[in-house]
Parts: sequence; C-alpha cells; structure tokens
Amino acid sequence: MNNRISNLLNTVRCLRRCGPVLAPKYSGATRKHASWVSGHKDPLENVNFRKSFPSIFPSPHGSSLRFLSQKADVFSAGDEIQPKSTEALGSEQVPQSSLELKNSKDDSGGSKVKPVVDHNEQFFSSLRKCTCPSDVLDLASESAVSLKHFTNCLTTTWRLLKTLSEDQQRYEKQLIFEHPVFVKLCQHLLRDARRMTRADLVFSLHAVVNLGVPQNTLLVQTLLRVCQEKLNQLDNRCISVLATTLAGLDKDKNVSALQAGLLLLAEQRIPSIRDIFILQNLMKCMGKDAPVFLKKKLEMAVLKEIDHLTYINARRVFLGLVAMNYCSIPILNACSKKIQENIHDAQFWHLILILEACHNLQYRNVKLFSTVADYVNSSVCILDKKQIILFLSAFEILGFQPSELMGVFAEKVTADSEFLDLKSLLIVLRVYSRLNYLPKGFFETLQSCLNKYLPQISNTELLKAVYSLCILGYLPHRALDQLLQKESYEKLLPSGDLYKEKKEMMLRCVRTCMELDSPSFMKPEFVPTENFSSLVSLNLRKAREALLELLGDENMFRQNVQLLAFLFVPLSAFCLGTTHPQGKLAMKKRHLSKLGYHVILVRFQEMTNEDAVEFLKGKIYSENASPTF
Repeated sequence: MNNRISNLLNTVRCLRRCGPVLAPKYSGATRKHASWVSGHKDPLENVNFRKSFPSIFPSPHGSSLRFLSQKADVFSAGDEIQPKSTEALGSEQVPQSSLELKNSKDDSGGSKVKPVVDHNEQFFSSLRKCTCPSDVLDLASESAVSLKHFTNCLTTTWRLLKTLSEDQQRYEKQLIFEHPVFVKLCQHLLRDARRMTRADLVFSLHAVVNLGVPQNTLLVQTLLRVCQEKLNQLDNRCISVLATTLAGLDKDKNVSALQAGLLLLAEQRIPSIRDIFILQNLMKCMGKDAPVFLKKKLEMAVLKEIDHLTYINARRVFLGLVAMNYCSIPILNACSKKIQENIHDAQFWHLILILEACHNLQYRNVKLFSTVADYVNSSVCILDKKQIILFLSAFEILGFQPSELMGVFAEKVTADSEFLDLKSLLIVLRVYSRLNYLPKGFFETLQSCLNKYLPQISNTELLKAVYSLCILGYLPHRALDQLLQKESYEKLLPSGDLYKEKKEMMLRCVRTCMELDSPSFMKPEFVPTENFSSLVSLNLRKAREALLELLGDENMFRQNVQLLAFLFVPLSAFCLGTTHPQGKLAMKKRHLSKLGYHVILVRFQEMTNEDAVEFLKGKIYSENASPTF
C-alpha cells in the first residue's frame, strides 16, 4: 500500500514538472483534436517543437512561418472595445481542471489536499498590478496554472499595450514575441480553444489578432472556427467584441462565414439590445456594406436609448454612423447636443474626429462648430500651433469660418513664424484663401515665409501657394517671377498629368488676377495675356462709332451707364451660416466690380418664385441696391 501511495505521489510530481496544468480526461473528439494540433500528447514537452516556436509567430522584424501559409499580414488594429475588467475576470468560476492539488506535510507526517482558491485570488490581484505587457508575461511564467489564467494574461497584455505610444508599442511587441511564455500561452489557447468560456474565446481572439499574430496562423484560424461553433451561445457583449475583431481581418473562408452568421445573429438581437456601447460598436463593425434594413434597425435601436446618451457614447455613435456611411439627422442632433454640453471633457483628437465625421456625413451644424471653435479659441494658449492648424483645416473643409480663432492664430504666426514648415504654410494659405479671411499685415508674414521656401519648393506647390494668395487679391511678386520662368511654367503641365485640368484652371485664375488686380505687373512674353481694360475701351469706342453711324445723333444713346451683374450662387459658395462669400466667389465679385459692374449675389434656393420676382424688381430699379442677398 505504501509503495502504491509513493508511486502515486511520484507520478503527480512528474506531471507538475511536465506541464502547468493537469491533463484533462479527453473524449474521443477532444483526443482527435489534440492529435490534430500535434503528434505529441503535450506539444510543449517536445524539445524540437519548442525550438521551432520562434518561427511560428514572426518577430516584428519578420520571419517565415512554421507549418503555415507564407502570406501572413502582421497588423495591429486600434478598435475600441470595453475590455473585461480584471475584477470581473478574477471573480469568474474557475474550471475544475484548473485546480491544482498541493501536498503539504503536517506534523504527523500525513498529507492533505488543498484547492488553490487562495492562489487564484492572489494571481488576479497580481495581474491587476501589472503595468506593462512584460510584467504580465513574467507573472504568467511564475503563477499561471489554469486556462482562465492563460486567457486573462493575453487579454491583459493587449489592454496594457494599446495604452502605449506607437514607439513604445513597437518596442513592447518585440519583447512580447521574444518572451518564451507568450508562445506557451498561445499553445495553451490552441490546445484548449473548445474548452474556453464564450467570453474568454472572443476576448482571446481579439487580443491575439491585435497583438500581431498573423491571420493565417493555426491559432487564429482555430479560434475563428470555434467562434463559428459557439456563435449562437454568444451574448450581446461577445457579439460586439467579435464584430470589432472581424472588422480588422482580411476576407477568408472562416472570416466570411463568421461575418455572415454574425449579420444574421445581429439582425435577431438588435431590437433587444439596450446598451448603446454595443450598438455603436455594431454600427462601426457592420460597415458601409451592411444592408440598408440592418442600418435602419440599428438607427431605431439607438434612438430608443438616446435619452441615456453620454458624451463618450455620443462620440462613438458619430464614428459608428461614419463607418456605416449612414446619416441619421435625429441621432446626429442628439449626439451634437451632448458633445456641446460636455465640450470641456473632450480631448483634442476626439474633436478632430467629430469634425471629420461631420464632413463625411455631410452634416452641417453651425452651433456645434461654433462651440468647438470657441473651445479651441479659449484653449489656444495650451495647444500646439500645429494642432490649431489641424482644427483650421477641418473647419475649412466644412466651409465654416471661425473668425476669432483665425485672427488669434494670425497674431501668433505674425509674432513667430519659425514653426511654419512648408506643409503647414500651404495648409494655412489654403484655409485663409478659401474662407476669405486675411487680417491686416498677415499677407506680408505669409509672403515672407513663402519666399524663404522658394529655393526648395516644387513647381506644383508653388502654384498652389501663388493661387491661394491671388484669390485673396494679393500678388506675391518673387513667387510669381519664379513660377512664370519658362522652365517652371512648362514643367507644370507635363503630358499625362492626372491633375492637368486643375492646374490649367489655377493658372487661368492667376493670369486673370495679374490682369485685373495688378495691371502694372510685368508678364513674361510666353504667358498668354488679355488686356481687359484696353479691350473694354476699344470695344466701347467701336460701339460708339457704330451707334453714331446707325442713329445719326449721339443724343439717341447714353454712355457710361452702370450695369447690374447678377451672380446666382449656391449656398455652398458662402461660409457656413453666413452671407460671407468664400474665396473664389469673392474673387469673381472683385473682378466684376473692377470691370465696372454693380454685382448682386443672388441665392434663389431660399426664395419662392414670388419672392424672387420682388427681389429682382427691387435690385433692378433701386439706385442703391444692396450687393448681396
């Protein structure tokens, strides 16, 4: 009897040395699956197999894959999901197979069996204290004994990694892939994928994909297949996480099958989902290719919960609508209101993304834009100048003129323009040109900055800079001289240039501005010119002579009568929410005025036919007609 007990204890000690988890009693199917993963009972125990681990997962510098397809793409998606908290993870019930038997001698020489509940609590407490991915892997090598431990180590590794900067992430990823425990964790997931809980399954898949494990590895493909098997068992939160993960994967058989099943399941579940976070995540992950009826279902589900909207969810719903390419005005209005109410809690990048979302959805909300502009203006002292440029660029794309912010920024540039590199200068020129805003003295500053970059600027960039200043009514002479050199002028329009038509339009505009805004400017001979003033006077003389010959008396006609020029323009030609004309319209009005016309800007989109008739009567027969309506 004593020999049998001794043999049993020796066997237990041997098993503990061979692997961290006692091998479960496999069923036939499970045993078949284990042999499919590897020919050995425990792949971690084979020396040659351990040596091959470095080639199973590529390092950040790249390496070939072992027993896998060579077309692996390593990527790291930044999908935003709510990670499982370690508190919740630690409180979940540990599977029976994860309990380890500990032998301890008492004073009488006997032994007792003790489940490792205390060890479990201690492990998750230690996991919560980890501050970087390497800490997690070190803890796993020392204390992880159950499948629950392994899966939580991987998800925590990803949670900590995504909070780091890009440079730190690259460094930490290298450490992760070189850490021997990471490969062992992945092997445990591969071996025990079908034993995982549904939450562990989808969170583990999300973690390994975002950590950079290639999609065509046996591990990722196995987890995808098991997700297919357990799809109907997933709760709404798991569906949300799975949808986020699939959105970052390339199309293959497993991904396509899982996405198709997910669409069917989401269609059934959406009406019962009350969590806006899950709904916006589904909106983002279903994408623009989702059926219209599914987009409408998501819209109705969000509207039902719109009263419980928070600032964070409002921002995420904005981005979800962009991902679906679906403009829901009621949702956008509610989200805009919530963002305005919590504008002081907003981060810089979040506001930029919101403005970009408004552009992508063609959503125009003057009150929202004004609130953002005022907030940025109040924070201008703590913002980097290049961050302000990004805001100005976003507003320019929307056609909204934040005049106060533009004035403050112009003062900063005038005081210190050294920070303006060529790329930033071109953006500033484009913004102030399109929005038709140039504070006093700002032109001289911009021209000085442009002159500094003339030795290194490309012909196309030079054309863009000159074009922007010409629209504002200013001619940068040194830049024009360089642009109109014969070699530069000819290189601007090479054959086969995709942007040839746009460049020709810009050149025509520059030429017109040279003729009308600065007739004294000397043009090179090879540049085609039209002397508008001489043409007008010549035509007037010819017309007067012809009328005298026809009518016989110069009292029969009148000369130098001012004419009205009506410009019928769309609302988009004005800065959003104002009657302030944007750059091109302002230039056209300026040129017509120099040609002797009294310019009337007409926006008929806002008038009925009767109002339009009355408006034209008033403008035509009024001596002091207002130039704009």
